[in-house]
Amino acid sequence: MSKKDGPVIIKKYANRRLYNTGTSTYVTLDDLAVMVKKGEDFTVQDAKSGDDITHSVLTQIIFEQESKTGNTLLPVSFLRQLISFYGDQLQMVVPSYLEQSMAALSEQQEQVRDQLSRQLGENPMTKNMQIPMQVMEETVRRNTEMFQKAMAMFSPFAMGAQAPAKDEAKKPVVDKDIDDLKSQLKALQDKINSIG
Repeated sequence: MSKKDGPVIIKKYANRRLYNTGTSTYVTLDDLAVMVKKGEDFTVQDAKSGDDITHSVLTQIIFEQESKTGNTLLPVSFLRQLISFYGDQLQMVVPSYLEQSMAALSEQQEQVRDQLSRQLGENPMTKNMQIPMQVMEETVRRNTEMFQKAMAMFSPFAMGAQAPAKDEAKKPVVDKDIDDLKSQLKALQDKINSIG
């Protein structure tokens, strides 16, 4: 009886307790976050109805992580943009776009980590954040292009007619996101400098 055949089943009971059927133990949201980081696949089911509630539990993990760490991963501008897509015609495109963007970032994370460690591994007083910023700016640029291509597939005539106006409208948003990333990296650099 192998537990490796599929995702581990986590049962969520009415008292909000989570039970890992793979290890026969009760777990917490923090335990599930660790499983995610380790790449362990699981689904969460309502113990009474059997409904798959993985999405809501993962969302709850994100909420817990954002509220307790003090180091938020999701900028307010991103959250506002995400909320604005609910009920919009683009809502069906956003999940696929976000999945592709995260997959691209995951593929590039080793490269970014290597460059950051090389830059931050140098003298803390003279380190240069230019190369990591270039990598991040390029990632944002590629993700924006990917999104525009996806939009063109759904409405090729409307996108062609409105492309210049939308590009001009999106440029400040992209620039703001890049500025946000720069300020976050500068804050990180300042923290490391204060330690050094």
